[in-house]
Amino acid sequence: DTEIPSPVAGTLVEIKAEEDETVEVGAVLALVGDGSGSSDSDGGSTDDADTEDESDASAEQIEEKATQAEAPEKTEEAVEEAADEDAGQDKGGAKPEETSASEEDAKRADRERQDADTPTASEPGQGYVTPLVRRLAKQHNVDLSTVRGTGVGGRIRKQDVLAASLAAGEAASGTEKTAAETQAPAAAASAPAAAAESSVDPSVRGNTEKAPRIRQVIAQRMRESLDLSTQLTQVHEVDLTRIVNLRAQAKASFQERNGVKLTYLPFIAQAVAEALKQHPKLNASFSEDNKEITYHASEDLAIAVDTDRGLLVPVIKDAGSLNLSGLAQKIADVADRARTNKIGADELSGGTFSITNIGSVGALFDTPIINQPQVAILGTGAIVKRPMVVTDADGNDSIGIRHMMYLSLTYDHRLVDGADAGRFLMTLRQRLEAGEFGHELGL
Repeated sequence: DTEIPSPVAGTLVEIKAEEDETVEVGAVLALVGDGSGSSDSDGGSTDDADTEDESDASAEQIEEKATQAEAPEKTEEAVEEAADEDAGQDKGGAKPEETSASEEDAKRADRERQDADTPTASEPGQGYVTPLVRRLAKQHNVDLSTVRGTGVGGRIRKQDVLAASLAAGEAASGTEKTAAETQAPAAAASAPAAAAESSVDPSVRGNTEKAPRIRQVIAQRMRESLDLSTQLTQVHEVDLTRIVNLRAQAKASFQERNGVKLTYLPFIAQAVAEALKQHPKLNASFSEDNKEITYHASEDLAIAVDTDRGLLVPVIKDAGSLNLSGLAQKIADVADRARTNKIGADELSGGTFSITNIGSVGALFDTPIINQPQVAILGTGAIVKRPMVVTDADGNDSIGIRHMMYLSLTYDHRLVDGADAGRFLMTLRQRLEAGEFGHELGL
């Protein structure tokens, strides 16, 4: 799903790898010549030799690009940025003292012709468009002739397509919004979430297409996880009423001080990090081959992020050393960069425990799959108001409306027993229900 930009300007001489063909890392993908053509045999062997040298050099550079592109850490965003950088660099040929005046004139004329043919950012729809961008435009029903490219030389990037799609959606929703909708925000806030927009264009119905690379990787890792470990899920219910009230009081001042919104996830992440310190078996790895258990020295929390490309799980290193504000900023940062394809490969590995917010799509609980080689993953469900039995300090019971949430912990039974999972969840539940975060919020 990535475009590999040519490191040099010239003419494509030979294609070594066809579309959708799987090649080894480091394989030559194509040969690029200087455009002089090999059929002009009477021109002298020096030109032919130069062409061959340039083709070989180009092949070496493309080979290097192939190595980088095949590496798992190469993201689509990085490839597009590399393409823009390559497009903006001067790809000079021979040294000035080795080039004749006539050759300079010819090259200057050629550059002027290319510049004239290159669209600017002010000419919508005329920039260079990669197959990836064309496919994205088709999925979002975006007319590329109306898109203004922001890349080098007017190149249309996928961000331009997504921005155009978002603008069109906002315009459509703005014209369709009724007066009743604008006059009833409270009712909308208390109502169940509206039907989520599909992450796949409905126009793909009836089609068969090759799975994107990221989907192939996710499928492989999920299957490997289930094949490797013995997984089961334990569910506890937690009363988040105190945290809900704390957040309502502090969210405005918190955002003003820290520059990010105060969500429920930082509260949960901090409580998880504290619980992992008390229950190191949940913050461990188990090697069946070596018959070894590794208890990790830090709590490196992997946070599942839903992106338009699929599920990514960036890692917050040493989360146990961060306070509530630090966790909120880190979570917002990695989630934003994961969704915009700006996350680094080193930030997508090395986690010791995972958290997935299944409640963001209205789910009460789930049975999440462990992110290997970890031994546990916590799913946080939707927060819902329910009538519950409330016992006061004197032991008297009453019925009250409480904000409740399910915590679902999937654990590897090879290392973690059901009692271990239960004790961890009890520690987590007690910390969250106590809601003692006011000192960190200035309350």
